Amino acid sequence: MAFSEQSHILIVEDDTDIAGMLVELVTSNGFRAISASNGADMDRLLSRQDFDLIVLDAMLPGEDGFSICRRLRADRTVPILMLTALHEDVDRILGLELGADDYVTKPFNSRELVARIKSILRRAAYTKQPDDSLVPLSFAGWRIDPKSRQLFDADGAEVSMTTAEFDLLLAFCRNPNRILTREQLLSMTHAGSAGPVERSIDAHISRVRQKIEPNLKEPSFIKTVRLGGYLFASKVERLT
Repeated sequence: MAFSEQSHILIVEDDTDIAGMLVELVTSNGFRAISASNGADMDRLLSRQDFDLIVLDAMLPGEDGFSICRRLRADRTVPILMLTALHEDVDRILGLELGADDYVTKPFNSRELVARIKSILRRAAYTKQPDDSLVPLSFAGWRIDPKSRQLFDADGAEVSMTTAEFDLLLAFCRNPNRILTREQLLSMTHAGSAGPVERSIDAHISRVRQKIEPNLKEPSFIKTVRLGGYLFASKVERLT
């Protein structure tokens, strides 16, 4: 299932020249786009309509992009692509740990930016497609439903997850007690060649752990395998 080229994209960028260029770039590639100059403008637009992707600049006046990303992730699952002029790995990983699905550094290559936008939208569309064979799975009282894209804890409460987080947990549940490399996880989550770099898997796994692990210092579900990757150490059952 391919994404729709009429996907609506919200660009949050305070530099009017860059914002105009991004809107033109996105629309010239068949998407719809609108821009906001800060978090308050973004909130007003989000209150009136839904978007398929948010392109979010990290260095905004007032509330910065990292804070906005954290706030969005508190109650929204819309994919987020962060733009940052910060070239340190720690800054990029911070955005991913806060819930961004991917990032691009400034100055960026226009073709790469469009490719990453398409990759995120393609992955989101793929994971929403109906499939009657995708039965719910359970582990240690938790329940994950691939069809409805929902995760429920042992008490039956729904746990909010981003597209990337859900895809990772689902990949683990489908491959319990098996060592998975970062390359395999990227492939299983449909990131593709234009998706996040390998190290971004670590950041997303960190966020998944925060949501399911009873003890972050000693993870009992997602275990790190030195020089190998990760292993989901739990019995998983299919629910009929």
